[in-house]
Amino acid sequence: QVQLVESGGASVQPGGSLRLSCTVSGGSMNVYNMAWYRQAPGNQREMVAVAPTRGVTNVVDSVKGRFTISRDNLKNTMYLQMNNVKREDTAVYYCNADGGWWGNAWGQGTQVTVSS
Repeated sequence: QVQLVESGGASVQPGGSLRLSCTVSGGSMNVYNMAWYRQAPGNQREMVAVAPTRGVTNVVDSVKGRFTISRDNLKNTMYLQMNNVKREDTAVYYCNADGGWWGNAWGQGTQVTVSS
């Protein structure tokens, strides 16, 4: 089973930008459908963006036009570019790798805090 490590979380002011990274080790990322989730205090974990092995990427409506998901299979790394962040984006962000027969794995999470 692969291991996932997120990085890039930070405190940022509203309207600012961040780029999160998720690095995969112990296997090849190209067999995994990748996704970003987030969990705010008191809320359930929710999917934010997906980057399948094939097909187009997608983000949820609440971040559409502000967040972009991408993946670089050669670097075994997935990214989440976050622009024009809002207070409601404050959460722990997790990456997920879903490979069907290859298994499913989660990272440990990275904290994003949006405040002035």
